[in-house]
Amino acid sequence: MTILVFGKTGQVAIELQKYAEVTALDRSAADLGNPAACAAAIVAHAPRAVINAAAYTLVDRAEEEEALASVINGEAPAAMARTCAEMDIPFVHISTDYVFDGTGGKASKPEDPARPVNAYGRTKYLGEETIRAAAGRHAILRTSWVFSAHGSNFVKTMLRLSRTHDVLNVVEDQIGGPTPASAIAAACRSIAEQLAADRGKSGTYHFSGAPDVSWYQFASEILSRTHSAPDLRPIPARAYRASAERPPSSRLDCRTTEATFGLPRPDWRAALDDILEELETA
Repeated sequence: MTILVFGKTGQVAIELQKYAEVTALDRSAADLGNPAACAAAIVAHAPRAVINAAAYTLVDRAEEEEALASVINGEAPAAMARTCAEMDIPFVHISTDYVFDGTGGKASKPEDPARPVNAYGRTKYLGEETIRAAAGRHAILRTSWVFSAHGSNFVKTMLRLSRTHDVLNVVEDQIGGPTPASAIAAACRSIAEQLAADRGKSGTYHFSGAPDVSWYQFASEILSRTHSAPDLRPIPARAYRASAERPPSSRLDCRTTEATFGLPRPDWRAALDDILEELETA
């Protein structure tokens, strides 16, 4: 199966490029700010499946650039989904836990009402709605707290700050499932293959790492595996003073994904060991 991937330098896109059947497009080949160009790229490459691993992900800046984020996160996926529907090929789209407000005390299910609390979440949900409206064979895969040895992510930030700071303040009242980018890539590939064989599996799914932890607990695990030992201090999210509000809970109920595609939640602790080893030898 030949798979066309939108995105080339993002964490999941980098992991997807480890598969021989993947062709990845960067911004020069398909600018998500130009939805028509994205549709044209699919037609030109004539793949057997498409995975959208690109997005506007600057959560705080999106508060000021919601119109641009809406094009990249909403209109571009819509163009991709419509083209895939016309060609009758699977379209896998990576979405986010930020479509939920994170309240209620339970892990969010795929069918729970979306209540985004920031511009980024609103634009990502716009993309979901347009994909569903295209009515092709598709999977919207919501995930959370992505990390890898590449790009910008929480693991690399903690390692960098631990080298120069004796004290690190880390949010303790936001909970989620850290998710290895490699696991997301493998899941997307498997889902695309299964959708090609069974369009009845189309729908919205959740995929995040286990167990669920706070940012503070995640940071503690990261630094416990290194030689750095800054003083970690838990703080409430309100003390972080971010421009965009974040959901207090990013926990995702992933049981439907496992039942439908045979994809259990990955253990992020095992992946963390591998990523730290990769960073040490890089």
